[in-house]
Amino acid sequence: MGRAGAFRKKAVRTTQYQRFQIVPMSNASRPAASSAIPSNPARVIAPRVPLPTDKELVLKVVPMPADCNANGDIFGGWVMAQVDIAGSIVPARYVRGRMATVAVNEFIFKQPVRVGDILSFFGGVTRIGRTSITVQVEVYAERYDTQGHYIKVTEASLTYVAIDDQGRPRPIERPEV
Repeated sequence: MGRAGAFRKKAVRTTQYQRFQIVPMSNASRPAASSAIPSNPARVIAPRVPLPTDKELVLKVVPMPADCNANGDIFGGWVMAQVDIAGSIVPARYVRGRMATVAVNEFIFKQPVRVGDILSFFGGVTRIGRTSITVQVEVYAERYDTQGHYIKVTEASLTYVAIDDQGRPRPIERPEV
């Protein structure tokens, strides 16, 4: 009976994680206390910055608890995937067809991203080559408890190449000035 009793207690505990919890807005940026994801209550002091005016807002997204790493911050790979998506928006206007990410030239994580942050991705073309386009992406976080104030959390430079139906590089038509 000792083993069966222990098994029943475990089964009850696992069902606790399957219940929904209503969390007040002031606590929305932190995982719930009963969550399986460890909370990361440490505040990072980062300079508040104005949003860029020389780049276009191409994506806004809110990371969720499923996107966390073991430290309770948002997994860097998730941020990289979002930057790749955001970075492809602007060159799509020039390429007008298929394209592929050919290089991540630079990627800097400046501050941690947390569950509930409102992330704004700004992108701008820095170079147009014969078959490729290089884009600069900057990511700003608006913390739940300090909405309206932004901190730069990530910046990256990515290169995309225009490709044909066979996956080979193809020329990009230059925009008329």
